Amino acid sequence: MHERLLPASPNWYCSRCCDVNSSGLLGYGAKNVLNLIDVSASTCRTVGVLAGHKGLVSGVSFCQDATQTHICATSSCDGMVLFWDTNTQSLIREDAAHQNPVTALHWSPLDKNLVVSGDEKGIVVCHWYNTGDTASYFPEPRNIICLTCSPHTWNTVAVGYKDGMIVLIDVSKKGEVTHRLRGHDDDIHSLAWCPVAGEDALYCQAEAVNASNGMSAGEEKACYLASGSKDQTVKIWSTTTGKGVSTMKLPYLKRRGSAVDPTLKERLWLNVHWPKGRPTQLVSSCFSGELVMWDLTRTGKQKWTLFGSSSEGQNHSRIVFNTASFILQDGRELLLSTSLDREVKCWDMASLDCCWTLPTLGGFAYSLNFSPVGTGCLALGVGDNMIRVWNTMSAQNPYDMRCFWQGIKSKVTALAWHPKREGTLSFGTDDGKVGIYEVFSNKPPHISSSYHKKTVYSLAWGPPLPPMSFGSSEAKASYSLYSCAGEGVILQHDPYKLSGDASDINKLIRETNNIDHKLSPHTDLSWKPDGKVVAIGNEDGCIDVYQAPTLKLLCSIQQHHKIINTLRWHPEHNHTQELHALLASGSSNAIVYVHDLRSVIENPPDSPLVLTEPYRRLCGHTSKITGMSWSPHNSGKLATVSYDGTAQVWDVQQEAAVSNYRGHVGYLLCVEWSPVDPDVVWTGGKDFTVQEWRVSKQEFTNPPKGKKMLDFKGKNKQKKKTKKEMPDLNGESVAEVVATGQEPSDDDEQVEVIPANSPVPPAASLAVQRKPSTVMKKADSNVQKRKKARSMLPVSTAMDHRPKEELLQDCLTLAAITHGSAPPAGCVPGQGEHVHLGLFSDRAALHRMFDAEEESHVEADHFESVVYLRLWSGDLEGALQLAAEKGELNDHLVSMAPMAGFKVWRSTVERYVKQLCLQEQHLKAASHLLSINKLYEAVELLRSHKLYREAIALVKARLPAEDPVLKELYTCWAAMLEKDGHFSSAAKCYVAAGASFDAAKVIARKNDVSSLRTAAALARVSGESALAQSLALRCAKDLASARDWIAAQEVLASQESLLVHRLHLSITELMSAALTQSGVVPASTVSGHEWAAAAPSGDIRILERAQDIWSEHFGVFKVESEGGGRLAELLQELKSVESPRVTASLPLTQVLLSSSLQVACGVISWLLGDGDQLMMELWQAASCFREATDFCVFAEICRILIPGGDVGALKTNPLKSEDAREAAGSLQAWVGYHRLYQCWWQRPDGEGLANGDRWLGFDAASLLSDTFAAYQAEQRSVGEIQRRLSAMVMQHSHSNGDEQERHQQPQEEDTFLSLTVKMATHQTQLAAIPDIIKSFPRPDVTECCLVLLHLSQMSPCVPESLQQEAKNLLRKYATSAALRKASERFLS
Repeated sequence: MHERLLPASPNWYCSRCCDVNSSGLLGYGAKNVLNLIDVSASTCRTVGVLAGHKGLVSGVSFCQDATQTHICATSSCDGMVLFWDTNTQSLIREDAAHQNPVTALHWSPLDKNLVVSGDEKGIVVCHWYNTGDTASYFPEPRNIICLTCSPHTWNTVAVGYKDGMIVLIDVSKKGEVTHRLRGHDDDIHSLAWCPVAGEDALYCQAEAVNASNGMSAGEEKACYLASGSKDQTVKIWSTTTGKGVSTMKLPYLKRRGSAVDPTLKERLWLNVHWPKGRPTQLVSSCFSGELVMWDLTRTGKQKWTLFGSSSEGQNHSRIVFNTASFILQDGRELLLSTSLDREVKCWDMASLDCCWTLPTLGGFAYSLNFSPVGTGCLALGVGDNMIRVWNTMSAQNPYDMRCFWQGIKSKVTALAWHPKREGTLSFGTDDGKVGIYEVFSNKPPHISSSYHKKTVYSLAWGPPLPPMSFGSSEAKASYSLYSCAGEGVILQHDPYKLSGDASDINKLIRETNNIDHKLSPHTDLSWKPDGKVVAIGNEDGCIDVYQAPTLKLLCSIQQHHKIINTLRWHPEHNHTQELHALLASGSSNAIVYVHDLRSVIENPPDSPLVLTEPYRRLCGHTSKITGMSWSPHNSGKLATVSYDGTAQVWDVQQEAAVSNYRGHVGYLLCVEWSPVDPDVVWTGGKDFTVQEWRVSKQEFTNPPKGKKMLDFKGKNKQKKKTKKEMPDLNGESVAEVVATGQEPSDDDEQVEVIPANSPVPPAASLAVQRKPSTVMKKADSNVQKRKKARSMLPVSTAMDHRPKEELLQDCLTLAAITHGSAPPAGCVPGQGEHVHLGLFSDRAALHRMFDAEEESHVEADHFESVVYLRLWSGDLEGALQLAAEKGELNDHLVSMAPMAGFKVWRSTVERYVKQLCLQEQHLKAASHLLSINKLYEAVELLRSHKLYREAIALVKARLPAEDPVLKELYTCWAAMLEKDGHFSSAAKCYVAAGASFDAAKVIARKNDVSSLRTAAALARVSGESALAQSLALRCAKDLASARDWIAAQEVLASQESLLVHRLHLSITELMSAALTQSGVVPASTVSGHEWAAAAPSGDIRILERAQDIWSEHFGVFKVESEGGGRLAELLQELKSVESPRVTASLPLTQVLLSSSLQVACGVISWLLGDGDQLMMELWQAASCFREATDFCVFAEICRILIPGGDVGALKTNPLKSEDAREAAGSLQAWVGYHRLYQCWWQRPDGEGLANGDRWLGFDAASLLSDTFAAYQAEQRSVGEIQRRLSAMVMQHSHSNGDEQERHQQPQEEDTFLSLTVKMATHQTQLAAIPDIIKSFPRPDVTECCLVLLHLSQMSPCVPESLQQEAKNLLRKYATSAALRKASERFLS
């Protein structure tokens, strides 16, 4: 029937409100109907809407058996479970086993006849599809949110409750509980069984969850169960042990360019879905609409993969409620998801990319408007507070749509595109706002400063009228925006100056036409396309036609007698001249009138004309007309929509019906003819849908005949009659409305249909009719039949409905009792057959009647009535006691309790508090405890239910500040917040409790720079100096690791006692800058000081540079300036600073920090004149890099520490200790080693050596040490023997090898025993070498000999004596085979 259709939005906050069968038919609940969508990998199509429920659809589930996949079950808040045949789109059966709203539903994957449902009171019902039988169970007295049937055991059902409990029940044993799974702290939103039986897929150690096994699982198949909860966790449960095996915390996924919304946790809905055939993968929703795929076998922090990460904008923008999947014929699996953003998305499970998106509508479709400039661009005004712009001509995406919501806080009731400017769209809302959107920009809309008092019903662009038309042509706009609203006023807005005041056109109308009387309220306006004439509809049914720009009244059309709802001029482009002046009008009297105003417009009269006869009369609709649209292609074709639920196409010139469309459910509100296809019309209405349909393909020609049409034929007689009965409602009598079954208001619209326990409140309803709301409410109250209150005395009342003879006998009996001395025999007033006479006899009889009435109320469970009867009889204490026993106490009864005395009142309040606690109304219960002066009990009540904020507020308001309860509350709240990861809030609690130390520690737990800095400042302010220093130092180290030197110094400067660390960091920054400048380390500095920019290079010593910086910026001077006491103290503090042990795996930044610490100690030693200590510190600084970094970095460090290459230049006095001299020799050797390779690399071909310096430029003799050569030769020998021993042991360890193969192997020259003897010999020789040689290693002597001899062959720069010494060392210590081979060319 239709081409394309925008369906209603899926329902929110339901655990399983959508499902898809194996054929790709998606069903989801929208309001009280079931939408059916045929889906594929590339597109989707709406195929039907099934209406049958009276309440919100809360559950949808298809049968998974291959023979009946077309059968679907739905549940609703009306307590019904319906079975549907989706092939015929018909209702099969209704089950009314529930007495409460149904919240969960699932069709068993194993048993094709079993459907299980649960309601909000905890009742679980099994429905047998084949027999129609039902069985009810009550496993737990809790609110059910979700349930799911096991795919491996037909009788096992998992049920999730609102309080975080999960229960496994056996429906074959009358709902017997087999396991209770405890571990979640909040609502269970979703449950999913592992698709593969067994518990071998995951190898996770069971958590220490406080789970009760309940009964044994017996012979049931073991299987994993996944649960998603509002507590932000996904848990995997073992159904064998009844314990959790894995817990996954939802990740915070910050969107690009936006901050994390602090209300995400409160709005969370956590859906889980276990894909078919993937036991190690689980899909779940996240905080902001993202879907994530969990890998249950992956370890580490990030166990998930984000859906739609290949490109921006694929994910939902708000939380996801439901997911369902099916497998295509080619084996691909598709996942469908519904969300709070009102979109249905399809995902490819292989690539995790979005295949297509289906937008939906969350409110009435109030307005449709095609852009006159952008071809095929359709704007939709919807009751969900959003504007949608649909590119209906898109070839790639049939639902290419953008949504606009900024600046809109109410329903969008009117739209109008600018006639000339592309992308400019004006809108009006239910709260009276008028604005303009530029749809091709991301800017918020411009809102007019002039608001309407009521709903904006129509907008129109037209030529400017005075006073806006005054002024130069450059200053004024070519078009003004006109808005008409429910208060009957039309305002003219300047689109370029919306901040200015809008003008009321009534003023111009009065001045031009000399009108003194009150003008009728306006209801619609329409400008003729040429801008010369405007038609204005009024509330009294009159249509006034004015000539622009003065608004001179040309004529008044007095054909309608009811409110004008819509006006449309015939288009002029590509149409005959005779039809340009046709004006179509629709009102609440169901007839469309068309007027030909050509003569009036071409020959304006001197005085206004009154027209009473139309050009054409179009009859057929049976209710009010709400919208019209002329065809832009065919002259004289008009489309209209009505409250009768149909859209009609007319041939105006023939006064004939062409086609009638009946695809909507409920009344229609808007219609628009396609600008590109003459056969296509678009309509929207109350059913939350916008539908595209073809005129030529409709089955019907005329609107359906209904009761309204019959009543309309005799409207004159009926109107006269009803005017006497009730006031006329703006032209439509109440009696007529009642007769037709039409309500006089549209308050049946609900923008969001959501459960009562949803955290999102429903939007207010909107009256669309243009009638005063007060009159409608008054009419409603008179028309609707009031529900009669239940009688307090039903037994005696029933006695008054007996036969007439018995009622007359009662009169005689009562007279005998009243005037006689004794009542008749067997007659006791107020008891038995004469119970009703107790009302007319004495008080004793009345009490007997009350007793009988009480018994009747107790049998009917009307305990409230029993309570009031006891109140009337004066037994207030008994009434209160009964109400307390039945849990029926309320505020009214408690307020009357003081009448029975203080003790009764106090007892009643205590009982009411217990009742409120059971009802989870803890705040109210605490307030009642305060009324009986139980302050501490009220505080404890709030605290026990984790309402710490309210408890603290109460204590601070009512108790002294020093009361220990306050500190205890702060401490408990802080512990809970700290456990949940809210460290900032926990810190505030600790500060308030006087535990500043704990506050600083908890802030520092975040362990980022900002948290550490804040924690250090807090500790310093609180007087915790030791903690402040520790935290500041941690923060500074993190900043230094990130090379943010300025920030690191600022943090340390806040603590006066951290001067040595500031000195240390200054040396680190100097060395880092030097390494960066030399190019061996990439430049990655975040911030640095100006004094570090000129890094030490050339002959500038780092010692002198450090002295200048310390004296200028840190106030540290030489011994001559301030004495050596302070420097000695700084040196001791530096030596006490801990630094990580240097290893090859340590990051370069950490190595730099360790080395710079030694350099800083060396600088202070130099300032103190201690040359020995300076040499030791420099040697240790260089050793850090020798052990942990590559050759180039080590060489550059040596150049920085010894700029001239001569260690002797650093000596101010001769070195005294042997260690210092050996350290200086080691340093000199390493400097020479790097200089030697520098010569090797810079002059590989010998160029420049012959004509340049005859010497190497450094003393190479330090490299040729006989002592170190011997030490290194012994080390090589030991290493070689160890290698051979290891190989020999490995060879003989394979005892099970082939004996013959071992005999065939060549015999080794040395035996294990001989190698052991050699090892002992060499170890003895190593032990004889002095320890000082071992403590200060030097470069490999034989390696240096070989390099020198190579250089000597290239150039005579190496002296003969040095060459001979090198050869002698090689002959003596080149013991290994590799060294002997390399030395042959020089020694032969």
